[in-house]
Amino acid sequence: MTKLSVNINKIATLRNSRGGDLPNLVKVALDCERFGAEGITIHPRPDERHIRYQDVYDLKEIVTTEYNIEGNPTEGRFMEIVLANKPTQVTLVPDKIGAITSNAGWDTLAFKQTLQELVKTFQNEGIRVSIFVDPDPVMVEGAKETGTDRIELYTESYAQNYGQNREQAIAPFVAAAEKAQEMGLGLNAGHDLNLENLSYFQQNIPGLLEVSIGHALISDALYLGLENTIQMYKRQLIND
Repeated sequence: MTKLSVNINKIATLRNSRGGDLPNLVKVALDCERFGAEGITIHPRPDERHIRYQDVYDLKEIVTTEYNIEGNPTEGRFMEIVLANKPTQVTLVPDKIGAITSNAGWDTLAFKQTLQELVKTFQNEGIRVSIFVDPDPVMVEGAKETGTDRIELYTESYAQNYGQNREQAIAPFVAAAEKAQEMGLGLNAGHDLNLENLSYFQQNIPGLLEVSIGHALISDALYLGLENTIQMYKRQLIND
């Protein structure tokens, strides 16, 4: 079964809106694990508008499932923070400073040398590396040449087009996933996956190891409750 990693950035955003510690990020992470999540994902940004750098250390102390830290390794203190905490996985995302959310994958050809150096640095510390890429077999091939362990498919276009033509929306992701399998790369996915489109994606993408979901899952939890929502998402990841 594909693993569910819960991105808790939105919980941090809510906490920061009042400047205190409510809701408590550590408690939410523990609850997510207790309710069945197989991983916790965070995406610290240089302005600390949601995840604070201290959160990375606090969560390291308590997360017992997969700990996934994603972000741009060329911005802020990202490298320092990841190497100090040694999560299960680091996901490299080419965010620009000030970006509201991730909006593109790496050009793995243009940034091949940079990514190779980053991948080696993290792997030397025992950290699994995943590179955020668009659903393009050429970019998948480029990722393979960096030495990365996995790629994460950027699924926004799938989510946007799912309602109009889901077969057409998923086609490039199937091609990218098949290329990843051919090249021996592990496969993750994330961005705008939700209760409506997740099951179809999981059933049609070969070799899908993990999905990272935050915004939709936390939004659903406002209506459905966090425990129930996590269980509902997990059920979408079970093959019939």
